[in-house]
Amino acid sequence: MANLNLKVKEMMTFVPSGSDFPLALEFYRDLGFEVDWESDELALVRIETFRFFLQKLENKEMQGNFMMNLEVENVEDWWTKIESLRLQDKYKGIRLKAPQVYPWGKKEIHLIDPAGVLWHIAIRV
Repeated sequence: MANLNLKVKEMMTFVPSGSDFPLALEFYRDLGFEVDWESDELALVRIETFRFFLQKLENKEMQGNFMMNLEVENVEDWWTKIESLRLQDKYKGIRLKAPQVYPWGKKEIHLIDPAGVLWHIAIRV
C-alpha cells in the first residue's frame, strides 16, 4: 500500500438548474461563467479553472438548500459587476444581499440563482 498514488486532481459538484435548464445556463453566462460542454440535461460550467456540472434537475427542496461558495480576490468588484447586470430584472426569483462581514471570517455577497441555489461570493477578512 505504500506506493499508491492517491492524489486528488479535482472535485466538482452537480448543481441543480431547476425547471428551466436553458435559462439557468443563460444566468451563469451572464455572470461570466463559460460553458465548456453541454447536452440537453447537463453542462460543464467554468470560471477560470474552477468548474461544476449544471444538471437539469428540478427538486425544490434540494434547490432551496443547495449552496455554493465562490472565493474571489475582490468582493466589492464582484458586487459592482452583479449590480450592473440587473439580474433581478431579467431573472425571476433572483435575490441579492450586498457584501457583509460574517462572524466566520468572510465578507460575502449572497446571490440566489433562478433555481433557488444560494451562492456565497466571498473573501476572507
